[in-house]
Amino acid sequence: MQQHITVVGALRIGSAIMGIIIAGIVALFLIGPGIIAQCVDGDGEALVILTAIAIPLMFFFVLFAVLDIVGGIGVLKRKNWARYLVMIHSVLDLFNFPIGTALGIYCIWVLAHGETARLFTQAAHE
Repeated sequence: MQQHITVVGALRIGSAIMGIIIAGIVALFLIGPGIIAQCVDGDGEALVILTAIAIPLMFFFVLFAVLDIVGGIGVLKRKNWARYLVMIHSVLDLFNFPIGTALGIYCIWVLAHGETARLFTQAAHE
């Protein structure tokens, strides 16, 4: 189970990196055309609307990425609070079909296992 716990921590950090990349892509594809529209047509309204859509989306992806990084590092350090954080986030990942679903199922399976709970409890007492 030790290896599975390490894999879960690494997958969570990798998922965070993907979330940050997605936030950048959202900025590029939503704010970028607004900037182009303002420069070409002088249409500042497009930039305002596209930015208003992009910022909440980017915030959402970055927030979950930060939680993934914190949870992944905490799991690697065998912190019990991180185990619960990652399990909660894994339940939310179940709705992100197909990759998030697979990631969520695997993380829940590893972190809800009885041996994993003992390993995290032992680490807390050391």
